[in-house]
Order: sequence, then C-alpha cells, then structure tokens
Amino acid sequence: MLKFTAKLVVFVCFIQFPSAKAATAINSVRVWPASEYTRLTIESNKPIQFSQLSLSNPERLVIDLKEVEIKGPLGELANKIREDDPYIKSIRVALFKPGTVRLVFHLKSQVKPQLFNLMPVAKQYGHRLVLDIYPAIPFDPMMALLQKSEEIGQAKPTPTETTPREVSTEKRGTANIQAAPQTLTKPWSPPQRGPDMRSRTIIIAIDAGHGGEDPGARGYNGTHEKNITLTIARKLKDLIDSATDMRGVLIRDGDYFVSLNGRVQKARQAHADLLISIHADAFIKPHARGSSVFILSEHGATSASARWLAKKENEADLIGGVNLAEKESSLAFTLFNLQQDRSMQDSEKLANFMLSQISQINVLHSRSVQRAGFAVLKSRDIPSILIETAFISNPNEELRLNNVTHQEEIAHAIFSGIQGYFATNPPLSRPMLVQN
Repeated sequence: MLKFTAKLVVFVCFIQFPSAKAATAINSVRVWPASEYTRLTIESNKPIQFSQLSLSNPERLVIDLKEVEIKGPLGELANKIREDDPYIKSIRVALFKPGTVRLVFHLKSQVKPQLFNLMPVAKQYGHRLVLDIYPAIPFDPMMALLQKSEEIGQAKPTPTETTPREVSTEKRGTANIQAAPQTLTKPWSPPQRGPDMRSRTIIIAIDAGHGGEDPGARGYNGTHEKNITLTIARKLKDLIDSATDMRGVLIRDGDYFVSLNGRVQKARQAHADLLISIHADAFIKPHARGSSVFILSEHGATSASARWLAKKENEADLIGGVNLAEKESSLAFTLFNLQQDRSMQDSEKLANFMLSQISQINVLHSRSVQRAGFAVLKSRDIPSILIETAFISNPNEELRLNNVTHQEEIAHAIFSGIQGYFATNPPLSRPMLVQN
C-alpha cells in the first residue's frame, strides 16, 4: 500500500509540472541603412519561425516572430533606427499574443521587402533572420550618375587637378580611420597624358570589397577590410571625377552588403567601361606582404594561394547573406561565357598597367598578373580586375592601410593605371552617357 501511494504521488507531480518550451534566444540585432536598401538582421541560437503582412495608408510592414525572447537585443531594436534611414520611419516591438512577438515597421514610402533565414556560417554568425527592405522602384546607378553630373555642373575641377577633393567621412556616416603619419620617400607624379583619347565620357565602376554583414578580412590590430576598401574607393572616385572625360560609380557607398552577382549587375547597369574591385588580403601567417592584381581565370588558378584567395572571396555571399531565391533567378547572368575573349584580353592589359603603377608605392606579392575564378570578375563584356592592395593581416601593412597618405597613394596609383590603359586602349565608341 505504501509503494502504490509513492508511485501515485510521482505521477501527479509529473502532470502538474510539465516542461515549458524554451523561447528562442536573440543574440543580437543589427540594422544597415543605405540608399539602395535597408537590411535588418536578427541573430539567434536557432531558426526563427515568422510570418509577414504588408499594410497601406499608411505604409507598414508587420512581422510576427514565433517563440522568441522579447527582452534583451530585440527589445532594443526600436532604438537602432536612425532618422536618416531611407525607408524605415520607426519600429514598434510588442508581445502580440502568448508565444508571438510582433514587429511593426512604419515606412517612409512603398517598399518591396524580402524576409529569409540564413544558416550559421563560419564562426562569426549563428542563425540569422534577414529582412531586406528595397524601394518599390529599384535603384538605378546610371540615373544616379546623371543626376550627380548635373549637380556638379560648372563646379567640376579642371583636368590638371590631381589632388582628391576632401570628403567628410562624418557626413557619409563612416568611422574616421586614423594612424600615425608617415613620410613618403617617393612622391607620386601623374603619367604623361597622350593625345585626346576619346570623345565620350568613360565610366569606371569602383567596387569596394565586402561591406555590412561581411566585414572581410580582419587586421592584426582589428582593422576591418570593408572600411579600408571603401575609403580607398571613395578617394579613387574623387580622382576619376576630377578628369573631364571620366566618371566613377561606387558599387557601394556605405557600410552595407552587396552580393557578388549584384556588383556585376550594377556595373553593367551603369554601362561601365571598367570594373575595379578593391580588396586587402589576409593570410594565416602575419609575415605575408605585398600587392597583387588578379583577373578571371579560364582554366584554373595560377597558384594554390590564388585558388585559396578566390575561394575565400567567393564565400562573401555566404557571410554577407544572400536570399537564395533571388540568387537563383539571376545566377545565369554571372556564369562564365567563352565569348568574353575580348574582355579577358583587355582585363590582362589593364592589370599589367596596374602592376606597373602599384609597384611604385608597395612591394609586389606577385610580380605577374594572377588568375583565379573570382565571381566578381565574371562579367561578359566589362574588362575587370581585382586589386589586393596589401596584406591587412601583416601588422606593418595594416598600419599603412590605415594611413591617409598611403590610402591616397593607392588611389593615385590605380588612377594612373586607368589613365595608362586608356591612353593605348580607347573604349568602343558610343553616344555620350554624361554631358559636361
């Protein structure tokens, strides 16, 4: 009789105290506003179940998250929205009903949202729920270029001006990178210009590697590659825009993610004559140093290190986070095409000019043009090169990459390479795209 009573008590206790379902822990919430789109990332310890609904008059986006913790990072989401966000006016976060947290986005205009989950990648990210808020009318880089040209008007610098215009990093919302000044042993001097090279404006697509969720390589002292590449890209654009016959188009002009395929698409939408992709290499050993210039390979990489680097750079989509449904729809756009022989030949000519100029400001890691299967170089009709400016994993080169004077040296060297290339390889004629 005593044994039966003890068992009965155990049975009753089990019914009275069932195990509760643990809510999904939110590790962090990040927001990346940009003119092209705003990205919101919710990182968690396991996948988040969600549903979404769009409402009009006024424009709103409602997202319900199932079984997540509302306290902590998610509760601070509203404070992360900036006043200058192009698309989000404000966010309300509240418990909608037991087991459901509701996010209400008050929008500034009509948008096309994309909401998707990403699996953990590398060691830096767990599960991520990603919301990309695109404008209802897609961003047009060529239209932006034309509008910028109209704004410049008569204020455009003369072609003899070689010093890049000062651009406020505070206005652009990026961190001001500082380092101890260094004395140059050999000042840069521009190459001699040949005869009038063309009768139309040349468009240069400038691709600052990585961005947003994808920081790129990390320096020995913590410098992020994405910040260095954007700073150099902006300085290069200033130089290009100072020439009467050229305009630069930044593939990204802020700290946000652009897919590899999207970078190529933007260059083509801008009718670019060249695509220059800027990076800062890293290696497992800190003594690796020097600059390299790469073009797309038709038959494998020129070395094991080139193959390793291309593989690492091509993983940017996994780290940055690409909506696979969108990527599949445009994958054929970047597949290698054997009809791009002319583009490949021009890419190699451009790369050789770049090596010649960069060798004047930094030791070369590879003295010849390197080849590998970089996805960002797979354009069918645009000569494209990828420049590894230095090894950011080398403490000395990281220090130089953070130095404003050296950043300007790099930009000048790239600009000189572009000028040298077009002096002997004028682009195909077409109607003027930008009127002065």
